[in-house]
Amino acid sequence: MKKILVILTLVATSVLAAEKNIADYLQSISVTVRSEAGFSRSEGSGVIYRRDVDGKQVSFIWTAGHVVRNLRKVREVIDPEKGSPRKLIEFGDAKIVREMRNANGRKVGEVAVDAKIIKYSDAEDGHDLALMMVRSRDMKAFGTETTKFKLDDKPVPLGTHLFHVGSLLGQMGSNSMTDGIMSQHGRIFKRTFMDQTTVVAFPGSSGGGVFLAKDGTWVGMIVRGAGEGFNLTVPARRLVGEFCEKHKIRWAVDPAIKVTMADINNMAVEDVGIPGPSKGAGDEKLFPILPRITDLSGNPINKK
Repeated sequence: MKKILVILTLVATSVLAAEKNIADYLQSISVTVRSEAGFSRSEGSGVIYRRDVDGKQVSFIWTAGHVVRNLRKVREVIDPEKGSPRKLIEFGDAKIVREMRNANGRKVGEVAVDAKIIKYSDAEDGHDLALMMVRSRDMKAFGTETTKFKLDDKPVPLGTHLFHVGSLLGQMGSNSMTDGIMSQHGRIFKRTFMDQTTVVAFPGSSGGGVFLAKDGTWVGMIVRGAGEGFNLTVPARRLVGEFCEKHKIRWAVDPAIKVTMADINNMAVEDVGIPGPSKGAGDEKLFPILPRITDLSGNPINKK
C-alpha cells in the first residue's frame, strides 16, 4: 500500500510540475493587444510567434481582427495612372503590452512596443483574424519563447483539457489563465465555423490563445462568447488550413516554411472575405465579440 501511495504521489508531483512549466511557457507567449483610435481604446489578447526572416529574428503577433478594427482607415485618392478616384485602406499601429513583475509576483511596470498590421480579416465577412509584425527587433523584455501551432487538420477531441491565457477585462487582467475542455466542434457562425470551449473568458479575451493543457500547443483563438464558460474559437485547422493556405502565409505558423521581408512587404493587408450567405444579425447579440472597449480615460463603453 505504501509503495502505491508513493507512486501516486510521484505521479501527481510530476503532473503538477509539468503543468507549472506549461503555465510559465504560456505566460511568456501571451500579450495584451491595445489599439487606440479617435476617442476609444480596444484591448484584447494575442500570442507571440517568433521566426527567422532574412537571417534575423522577427516577432509576429496573432490576434482577432475585431480587436484592431478601429485602426482601419479608408481614404480616397486619385489613381495617378487612370486619373480616377480609388479607395486606399490604411491601418495605424497597435500596441503590444507586457507587464513586468518582480520575484514575489508584484507588478513593477509594463513594456509596450508598436506593431504593424500586415494581414487583416474582418469579423463580419471574413475569418476575424489579424497578423501583426513588431517593429522593434529587441524583444528581450518579452522573453524568447514562440507559439507552437497545431498544424494538422484534425479536430481536438471532445473533452480534451485546455488552457486559455488572455487579458480578461483588459490590461488589468493581463495574462489571466483559465481552463476548461473542448465542448463541441463546427458551430456555424455567419459564413464560417468555430469550435466551442468551456475555458472561462471575458471582454478582453478576444484574440487570446486556447492551448492543449498537456503541452501548450495553440489550438484556437477566443473571438466570441455567450457566457464565461460558453465561448467560440477560431480553430487551428481553420487558421492554418483555410486562412494561411489561401493567403500563402503558412510561414506565419510554420517555421519550416521560408519567407523573406520582401514577401511580407509585398502582400495585401486586407482579406477579401468569405463568399456565401451570412446568418442573421441575431448571432451578434447571442455571441458578442470579446474585446474590452473603453474611452481614453479607461471608462467601459461596452460591458460584453
